[in-house]
Amino acid sequence: MIEAALQAFGETFSPPLRRILLKSIGLAFLLLIVFGMILQGTITHLVALPYPFDMALAIFTALGIIAGAIYLMPPITSLIAALFFDEIAEQVERRNYSADPVGKALPVTTSVLLSLRFFGLVLIVNLIALILLILPGVNVAIFFVANGYLLGREYFELAAMRFRSIDEARALRRANAMRVFLAGLVIAAIVIIPILNLITPVFATAFMVRMHKKISRESLARPEFTARIAD
Repeated sequence: MIEAALQAFGETFSPPLRRILLKSIGLAFLLLIVFGMILQGTITHLVALPYPFDMALAIFTALGIIAGAIYLMPPITSLIAALFFDEIAEQVERRNYSADPVGKALPVTTSVLLSLRFFGLVLIVNLIALILLILPGVNVAIFFVANGYLLGREYFELAAMRFRSIDEARALRRANAMRVFLAGLVIAAIVIIPILNLITPVFATAFMVRMHKKISRESLARPEFTARIAD
C-alpha cells in the first residue's frame, strides 16, 4: 500500500496527469470561492450589525471561511472526482498496466449521481466535524476517520466500476474493507494538509486504481475468494 501511494504521488505531477491536475486545482479554487461567497453572504445577511461591527463580522467570517476550507475540501474533492476520474484512471491504466485491457468509463449520468450522493454524505460528515470544533481533538479524529472511510470507499468503488458492475464493485470493497479503509486514511492525510490537498482528486484516483488492480489480482489467485465476491 505504501509503495502504491508513493508511486501515485509521483505520478500525480507527471506530464500525462499535469494538465488534469491543473484543471482540477482551478476547479477546486473556483468551488471554494463560490462556497465562501455564499457562506459569507448568508452570514452577513442574517446578522445585521451597525458600522464598524459589520466590518469586523465580515473580516471574522472571511477568516473563518479560510480556516474552514480544509473541512470543505473533502466534499469538493468528491464532486471533482465525477468530472476527472475516468480521464485520470485511463491515463494511469495505460501507463502502468499496458498489458491489461483499459477500463470502461461509467455513463456520465451514473457517475454524476454517485458523486452527488457521496458529495452530500461527505458534506454532512464534515459539517458535523466543523460544529465539533468546541471539542478539540475529537473533531480532528472524526474528520480523519470519517473521511478515510468515505473517500476510500468512493475512489475504490469508482476504480472497480470501470471493470465491474456496481454490485460487484461494492462486494469487492466490502470483502477488503480494512485495506480500503487504510488506503482511505492515506487520502485523508493528504486532504488535511492545506495546499497539498488540492492534488487529492488526481492522487486519490491514481492510488485507488493501483489498489484495485492489486486486490483484483490477489482475488483471482484465490478461487474461493472470487466465488464469495460473485455471491
